[in-house]
Amino acid sequence: MSVYYKMLAVVAGILHYGGLVRLGRWWMRRQGPRLVIVNYHDVTGGKLREHLLYFRRHYRLLHLEDALEELFTPSKRPVEDQRTLLAITLDDGCYDNYTHAFALARELQIPLTLFLIPGYIETGERFWWQEPNYLIKHAQVQEVVIEGQTYHLNIPEERTSLLQSIDTRLRFASSVDEREMYLREVRQLLVVPYALELEERSNLPISWKEVEIMKRSEWISFGGHTMHHPVLAHLTDPNEVDYEVCESRIQLGQHLESPIRSFAYPIGMLADIGKQAVLSVQKAGYTWAVTGVNGINTPQTNQYLLHRSNVDVNHHWLTVAAKVSGVGKRVSNAAKIFTSLFKMPMRIAALSPNAAATTHDAELPPR
Repeated sequence: MSVYYKMLAVVAGILHYGGLVRLGRWWMRRQGPRLVIVNYHDVTGGKLREHLLYFRRHYRLLHLEDALEELFTPSKRPVEDQRTLLAITLDDGCYDNYTHAFALARELQIPLTLFLIPGYIETGERFWWQEPNYLIKHAQVQEVVIEGQTYHLNIPEERTSLLQSIDTRLRFASSVDEREMYLREVRQLLVVPYALELEERSNLPISWKEVEIMKRSEWISFGGHTMHHPVLAHLTDPNEVDYEVCESRIQLGQHLESPIRSFAYPIGMLADIGKQAVLSVQKAGYTWAVTGVNGINTPQTNQYLLHRSNVDVNHHWLTVAAKVSGVGKRVSNAAKIFTSLFKMPMRIAALSPNAAATTHDAELPPR
């Protein structure tokens, strides 16, 4: 666990045991109808069980669409359980959503909503955001020239620079075809074998067979997440945006034999969505769309720009408890300050002429 994660847990623990997290939950209930939506991606090896148990104890858990129906069209009949509504979502459809999250959903009887990418389910190939690390890890050359820039892969700083360069090109691709063509070129230049590695299976897409098994369970529901997970705001052709959004709904509807009403924007920050994507979602016939913008949903929230709290499965449950209660920003700010103070002696030591040079793994932007 990183220093920052540890500091988050410490600050969150202080707020939790000091009563501020409970106060945050109480204040949220006092404000009227509210819906918290939390989001995960891959969930292997984390603390998902602890998170789910906390949610079940302190919130009223519903499938996303049921929760949205209640938020926007409340029943006149009083609800006995006055706890704040919370819906749990998982983006992309990694295999561990089936092996781990689905198993926990059945065991703990907790509803989950999975946003799927039909194009990746069909091919079973690695998601594009996994490619930069994979390509550099399995490169068969020590030196490569990509787009006029020479990289020496035996030098850590240049490996990191190449990693970030590949990710940026994939992320800002103007079409899915451009993205895939660039990937093929880089793979050839790095002389990377195409075969998939068995140990990476948990991060690969689920299959239609596994989707079908989950469909039979009352604990799993589904939504659309485009056909190939492009960053929609960067696509230059509005027709391609329409296709990615609409075809996802059609394909999922056919396989699941039920209408798909909810959609999750890839990446999900407003700058990555764009106005055309919102129009395409409405045109495709979705009822709701969720973003990656943190916040609590109210009956006044735009139903095509719903807020979600992205949760790291490796976070301590105390950190998650603070985040969803509404006091998470204070926790994050305090943790950053404490982490900076903690690392200051190490930074000073690193400036010493006798200090050994160190390198760190690059952090890629969120997906």
